Amino acid sequence: MFKQLQADLATDHHIHFNDLKLLEEALTQANYINEHPGYKGGDYQRLEFLGDAVMQQSTAVYLFKRFPNWDEGRLTELRISMVQTRAFAALSRELHLDRYVQLGRGEELSGARNRDSLLEDLWEAFIGALFLDQGQEVVMNFLEEMMFVKIDEGFYDQFVDYKSKLQEYLQRHGTVKIAYTKLDEQAISNNEQVFTIQVSVDGKPLATGEGKSTKDAEKMAARKAYQSLMNN
Repeated sequence: MFKQLQADLATDHHIHFNDLKLLEEALTQANYINEHPGYKGGDYQRLEFLGDAVMQQSTAVYLFKRFPNWDEGRLTELRISMVQTRAFAALSRELHLDRYVQLGRGEELSGARNRDSLLEDLWEAFIGALFLDQGQEVVMNFLEEMMFVKIDEGFYDQFVDYKSKLQEYLQRHGTVKIAYTKLDEQAISNNEQVFTIQVSVDGKPLATGEGKSTKDAEKMAARKAYQSLMNN
């Protein structure tokens, strides 16, 4: 099973583990070992601990170098949206770690293979294993190819509550009236519509956003308004 993952990593990411046992350990849960007394390997927890530290440091270094004009607040905000459960779970699925993890029977039956918290652990454990086997340079190259490139795609925006952030920013000096107003609603098919929402503060328009629901359109408007205010 892990030889297939090894082959996929080599084909898709030009990564070849020298120690396949590290890769196996990164994808083995403690309950699996408890149910297999003869199993000789370890579980992913120690590698997860290491991978968490590697991810925090690698992401911070990348952002520090990538955005030399950003202050600490903006760097921290983006880093937080990147190194969190749903982001890591999405990356785990993209790498197909959910297919290869060795779970105990109870965890398998409870749907742990699709649980974001487990997939986050697997991603961190995988990064820890990769760091031990290949070193920091390979880790950074891999993260740039698979994770950091998603910044420009807006991938991490989905993990940020821009409506709350906009409210906090606008009300930092006192209470203001923030309103979301529907400007347009158009049918693009029998089952789909596109809504256009404008966000304003004290009657002054800030930005508009579109989405397939009013909620999505409000989020987009809030994101545009917040990012525009932060860039000015």
